[in-house]
Amino acid sequence: MLVTACKQASDLSSNSTKTSAQAQNADINNELLVYCAEGSPVTLNPQTSTSGTTVDATSPTIFNQLLDYEPGTTNLRPRIAESWEISEDGLQYRFKLKKDIAFHSNQHFSPTRSLNADDVIFSIERQRDPMHPLYQAAKGRYPYFQSQGLAQLIQNIRKIDEHQLEIQLNRPESPFLAILATPYLPIQSKEYAEVLAQKNQLELFDKAPIGTGPFQLVDYQVDSLLRFKAFEEHFAGVSAIQNLVYAITPDPAMRFARFSAGECDIMRYPLPVHLKLAEQQAQIQSNQIAGLNVAYWAFNTEKAPFNQPKVRQALSYAINRKAIIRAVYDQQATIADSPIPTTSWAYQKPPQPIVYNPAKAKSLLAEAGYDKGLSLDIWAMPVQRGYNPNARKMAEMIQQDLTEIGVKAQIISFQWGTFLRRVRLGHHQTVLLGWNADNGDPDNFLTPLLSCLASQNRGNYARWCNQNFDRIIKRARLETDPEQRKKLYQQAQAMFQQEQPWLTIAYAQNSLLFNHQLNGVQLSPLGSISFEGVSFLNPQADSPKIDNPQTDNPQTDNPLQPLEAEPMAGDEKP
Repeated sequence: MLVTACKQASDLSSNSTKTSAQAQNADINNELLVYCAEGSPVTLNPQTSTSGTTVDATSPTIFNQLLDYEPGTTNLRPRIAESWEISEDGLQYRFKLKKDIAFHSNQHFSPTRSLNADDVIFSIERQRDPMHPLYQAAKGRYPYFQSQGLAQLIQNIRKIDEHQLEIQLNRPESPFLAILATPYLPIQSKEYAEVLAQKNQLELFDKAPIGTGPFQLVDYQVDSLLRFKAFEEHFAGVSAIQNLVYAITPDPAMRFARFSAGECDIMRYPLPVHLKLAEQQAQIQSNQIAGLNVAYWAFNTEKAPFNQPKVRQALSYAINRKAIIRAVYDQQATIADSPIPTTSWAYQKPPQPIVYNPAKAKSLLAEAGYDKGLSLDIWAMPVQRGYNPNARKMAEMIQQDLTEIGVKAQIISFQWGTFLRRVRLGHHQTVLLGWNADNGDPDNFLTPLLSCLASQNRGNYARWCNQNFDRIIKRARLETDPEQRKKLYQQAQAMFQQEQPWLTIAYAQNSLLFNHQLNGVQLSPLGSISFEGVSFLNPQADSPKIDNPQTDNPQTDNPLQPLEAEPMAGDEKP
């Protein structure tokens, strides 16, 4: 198979806050776009975290992958790769790279060459090889890479010449190209690592990132903002937006207030009430599409009594998900009855789905030996995500439902990074989380979240490991016939239904609000935003009235202030 790259326009990112000066002409108007973001990135390297806030802040701005997706779709396209060929046995992937792809520079590094095959090999080996000098920089934690078993899948990576390489697999892997297109496999600069190693400053590699993306990071003030400027040498063209600011505003009401006041151009994760208010304001546009996501309540199966399927089933029957859809999502979601969303080609509706039935829940608890009830904790996310607009409210509703069957629940939450770290370590009994797909392949909802390998690598928050389930999803990854894969995924979904490691709660719509003067804003079914082709329509439109230092002249005494990365949990990308 041979795929040839197509020429692309510029890319842009997702999250910002705006400046005080009014736009006087089209050029000035396009100089600054402010994105109101819901949270700080946990790290500035998506290799080391599956957090949605990390992906949102880095993937559409700093980095590029070998492949990615056409904006607003799940259609693969070449990016750093110009073309590729796959051997008939599905074991060799040969990539031809585009030439003259430039890397960013910063106060620590000025590149002397363009991207080549060494950088691609370096970016993969850094996650694959425990003896690699940078492997331990993240304490050996690469959640997505490890949960996908890529170290075991990849046998060898061979450089053919400066712009060609071959990846040899140990077995066929149907979703391999889709995996390479995820934001967790960005192509980074080997030369940057070598320069930092000579200075004994390798710790800066993940803290002051260098990529090939459409924007360069200029400044990061934790829990406040990220500033980017357009990368003038971007291989796909220079962005029409010269400066991009992510205004970090966790509270959704405050985020909407800032957006309504014109302080932000784009707002992610509006609440249902915000979408209704937006309909009444001509200057606000909305973008809503069916998402590839799932919100769930996971049971830590390594802890009693959640190691018993009957207990997990009982708790699931106790929850009124229709009420949650109404109160938390304002009907902007549907009840989830599988880990795979209805928008996926592999979705299978269960013949006997879980329904709200407190009497059955009590009966199952009694059969499991808990006729007098039990106590548990519910860990609720402190941030808003596309799949769950209000985890605290959801937890309170679950807490109330559980009282009807004699179960006492305590709600627990922490700051986002701490929350994810502790969940990753298994401190929880139950947890409300979810997942936004990284790619359009159904395996993306199973292997990273429910496999035994993901349990070992702490990305499976139910800590559920079922060898039969594992065998089925592995067979599906080996299979190339879509119909055969679908049958295998139907078997996997049936087994999930029997075992109930999660209560699947909702499939939510992806939505955002944006300034009506913006053109080209697109939202992907994967939940990601692209700034590719985004520009302002009206050169005389007023800019927001927030004071903001110039983004292309950061203070020299306050260089990049990257967040100290904590071990990260895949959320949706929490």
